[in-house]
Amino acid sequence: MNQFGDVEIVKEIMLDFAIITGLDPPLKHPQRYLWTDAFAVCNYLELYNQTNDRRFLDLALKLVDQVHHILGCYYLDDTRKGWISGLNTEDGEKHPTIGGLRIGKELNERQPDEPFDERLEWDRDGQYYHYLTKWMHTLIRVSRITNDSDYARWALELVQAAHNGFTYRTTGGIKRMYWKMSIDLSHPLVSSMGQHDPLDGYITYTEVYEAFKNLEQYAGLPDITPEIDDIVQICRGMSWVTEDPLGIGGLLSDSLIIAQLKIKSSNSHEKNNYEKLLLNMLESSLVSLEYYARTDPQNYPASYRLAFREMGLSMGIKGVKYLYNILNTNKSQFEHYNHLKQIVKSLHEFTPLAESLENFWIKDENRKSNTWTEHREINIVMLATSLMPCGFLRL
Repeated sequence: MNQFGDVEIVKEIMLDFAIITGLDPPLKHPQRYLWTDAFAVCNYLELYNQTNDRRFLDLALKLVDQVHHILGCYYLDDTRKGWISGLNTEDGEKHPTIGGLRIGKELNERQPDEPFDERLEWDRDGQYYHYLTKWMHTLIRVSRITNDSDYARWALELVQAAHNGFTYRTTGGIKRMYWKMSIDLSHPLVSSMGQHDPLDGYITYTEVYEAFKNLEQYAGLPDITPEIDDIVQICRGMSWVTEDPLGIGGLLSDSLIIAQLKIKSSNSHEKNNYEKLLLNMLESSLVSLEYYARTDPQNYPASYRLAFREMGLSMGIKGVKYLYNILNTNKSQFEHYNHLKQIVKSLHEFTPLAESLENFWIKDENRKSNTWTEHREINIVMLATSLMPCGFLRL
């Protein structure tokens, strides 16, 4: 997938990101935000893969360490101190993700006696499930690159923390998920369920499971098959069609991950389930993308657009080319190869849209808009990921 990225532009972006967020050179109080940092780590890993420059691997590992020591601990202004898991200093170092990870919002979480304010809630801290799944994926990527099992173990422990914290059973016995939890995972802050959270969870849990299941050195670690079975039940009957560009990009990215998991799996039942899900996700992606394109989003000025959401979409679209290659080189493994290939060809026709979105946000004049500057860090990282998507998309 090297042909997808402009390495020099991504280098410049990611070195700038390291400076402005206090990663390198380190600031006394670095700015850490879990979603942004998950993609940033993958960008650094891919820069290391493509350039063999050790400083990018060092930045990736330094960023993981900062995230764990900042977002794995209570907010600076919080009366509570230390690891949010409640572990002591020594044990917290060994298990930094076992209590989950904070979002990294500027304002501390809403207190139980404070009234709910929907607008203000977006600026308040807590834990988001779909941010945690991105970090699980990132830790598996780091583990594969470094051959260090600690990162994979932290991903496994995060699976259990996230699942136990965010899932619950209704009075009618139906399993559901919360959208946003308190920092210590003791109570929900937003009780609704994200449309793609269960799907995101299933795919990421499976990725973590596949990384562990055949390795003897992981014997004795927690078994997450109950969590996988649980979240499969939550997924049943849900629709993945969405109008949100970031959501569409997530569907396409997750489709690529499922396709890779199918190729890697040796279990025929698992492979069959992966293919059924892949068909469903790609069909939903195509319906969603066709609707999004009809709204003609490129006609809006920068002040009415959010770069990070559009870059999430362009990243997913660019991954379609890699998915096409997987299908063609593994035809015999796909029972519905012809149908899948036709859908992927239709999705590939949206490649010019991805390029147009990228080109729009590369222009300096568009990066002077308030929608860019107010979300600068997440925007530049997602732009870098779109320009060089294989760091995040490749297993």
